[in-house]
Amino acid sequence: MAINLQKGQRENINAPKFTIGLGWDANSSSTGGQFDLDASIFGLNENKKLVEDKFFVFFNNLQTPDKSITHTGDNLTGDGDGDDEQIKIDLTGIDSRVKEIIVVVTIHEADSRSQNFGQVRNSFIRIFNTDTKEEILKYELDEDFSIETAVEFGRIYERNGEWKFEAVGNGQREGLQKYLDLYN
Repeated sequence: MAINLQKGQRENINAPKFTIGLGWDANSSSTGGQFDLDASIFGLNENKKLVEDKFFVFFNNLQTPDKSITHTGDNLTGDGDGDDEQIKIDLTGIDSRVKEIIVVVTIHEADSRSQNFGQVRNSFIRIFNTDTKEEILKYELDEDFSIETAVEFGRIYERNGEWKFEAVGNGQREGLQKYLDLYN
């Protein structure tokens, strides 16, 4: 049975291979434009910096060089129920320099489309065992991000040989570029 997390809560993952599922629904857009939300992953070292550029996984770089982090592809609309985007993680083959994995969702072209996370509802991140499909944990973002264009949904980090998930739920207005600046 999955654990439903609250913001700030941490939980052991206890699965060497797992999938991160991310979901959301856009409110009917008053801007008239389609919403395109994008999941991105930052594989960070002990100094909280990208191990190298190829450890930034997103719709134009779907896999790390060691193949331990794989984005399954960009969903341009978010239509339908369930996960809108998924990232598969294999901790058995992850580069030993990776100590933290940051999960971020951004709105593509948010400024030009006058869109923000206040127009998005039912946002969640969940982690399930890739082999058994058993859901391990889920975090539903229930805050109103009325001006934010990017949200850090959660982070996965290694402590004393164990991998844990922290429900973060922090938004900001500067989009993906702020995270790129922060982690490079």
